[in-house]
Amino acid sequence: MTELPVDDRSSSGPVIRRATRDDLKHIGRLGALLVAAHHEFDSRRFLAATSRTKEAYAGFLGSQLDEPDAAVFVAEVDADVIGYAYVAVESYDYMALRGPSGVLHDIIVDPERRGGGVGRRLLEAVLAYLQSRGLSQLVLSTAERNEAAQRFFAGVGFRPTMVEMTREL
Repeated sequence: MTELPVDDRSSSGPVIRRATRDDLKHIGRLGALLVAAHHEFDSRRFLAATSRTKEAYAGFLGSQLDEPDAAVFVAEVDADVIGYAYVAVESYDYMALRGPSGVLHDIIVDPERRGGGVGRRLLEAVLAYLQSRGLSQLVLSTAERNEAAQRFFAGVGFRPTMVEMTREL
């Protein structure tokens, strides 16, 4: 993998860089899209977006900007944030039976901007960040019905390792 600098302005396409507080309103909008899409996949499992989702998502990711073991990257075109990725560095997790690794919590590209490699560039920034931290593994989860995301991740070398199952009580 080619290691991308944190602020990659050298190539065509979107700028991939670390998020700032000025990006939070855009990240909140994209986070709300992520919540709504998952709710559409399975309304009994995933939260519904509300009138507060944009602000709540922006607030949470804003709290991660200064965390030493987390990174939020944005994809920007002409001062417009069109995607973001949120990754955390985690230690041993005995509940997940996993050693130290990166955990990709979110990656989303505005639906109108998909198909142009933005998601791949965000993922490359995440991988470069994790490699710079000395990690050799990245794990993530996708909604079972999110076949497009599963194809994307399989196409860049991910393999299935866990299946979440839910039962209502």
